[in-house]
Amino acid sequence: MKTLLVAEYRQDTLQENYTELIAFAKRFGPEMAMFLVGNGSGELPRFQGPLYLAEASECGEYNPGLHKRLLQDVVKKQQPDMIVFCHSSYGWDLAPRLAVGLKAAQISEVVAEQDGKLTVPACNSKLSRTVEITDKPVVVTLQAGAFPLGSDPDGTPEIIAVSAEYTGNSRLTGYEAAERTGVDLTRSEVIVSAGRGIGKPENVPIIAELARALGGEYGASRPVVDSEWVEHNRQVGTTGLTVSPKLYVACGISGAVQHLAGMKKSEFVVAINTDRDAPIGEVADVFAVADLKQLVPVLTEKIQAR
Repeated sequence: MKTLLVAEYRQDTLQENYTELIAFAKRFGPEMAMFLVGNGSGELPRFQGPLYLAEASECGEYNPGLHKRLLQDVVKKQQPDMIVFCHSSYGWDLAPRLAVGLKAAQISEVVAEQDGKLTVPACNSKLSRTVEITDKPVVVTLQAGAFPLGSDPDGTPEIIAVSAEYTGNSRLTGYEAAERTGVDLTRSEVIVSAGRGIGKPENVPIIAELARALGGEYGASRPVVDSEWVEHNRQVGTTGLTVSPKLYVACGISGAVQHLAGMKKSEFVVAINTDRDAPIGEVADVFAVADLKQLVPVLTEKIQAR
């Protein structure tokens, strides 16, 4: 299957998530090409294949109408079976525009692949469904962290310059950082996070007390935040914060790919879960199979007594 990967360029920087596009494409064969609006004299993606490059200085780092037109031209040349974006703000906006322009199907937020079939979340990520590709081309977006490359990318692409006369009716005026209120977990060296396994909101203080004993802050997974047990500024994951503490303690968190993507850069991970087969165990340095409501208070008491 022939794939066209859409890399991202933001604030004069190539985004590293292009490696996840490569990892996904390799599951379907070696024939891949890439599209990027970036800086030809700056850092470029490392892979083997054609790189269709439009200069950001001329096209803007983001201009939905123009980028769509550029991509349509590349699709005509490459005739890919699949056009793949990251499930990011860039992909959220541009992928459906391209799908409509191509009159193609779109599969959003893919978290896994098996035998050519794609798995996507459903019911607020509480369930998943399997999608089979029947028409081509198809436009796909990938959930962050779902397809790690596993090694440094390599290769030197063949650069093919592209441009278009169309200017579009939108222009990027700049980037504005979201205002941070209350605690900033991105600065915390120790984070203790609560998952659905804590059972009820009355158990949140158990997690918060352990965090204080360790000299850190407490966080939460999306289901806990969606249930309004914890405020949104403590959410870890693709729809919350990306954190990289020295110690991350996951309490009652199963380990959905959306959560793992937000804490995968943690230096040391401790997981507490009653399910010994929970996916969080695959990334944990220490995995305690236990009832957190029993273990965490004892652990807190022992730490406070030191």
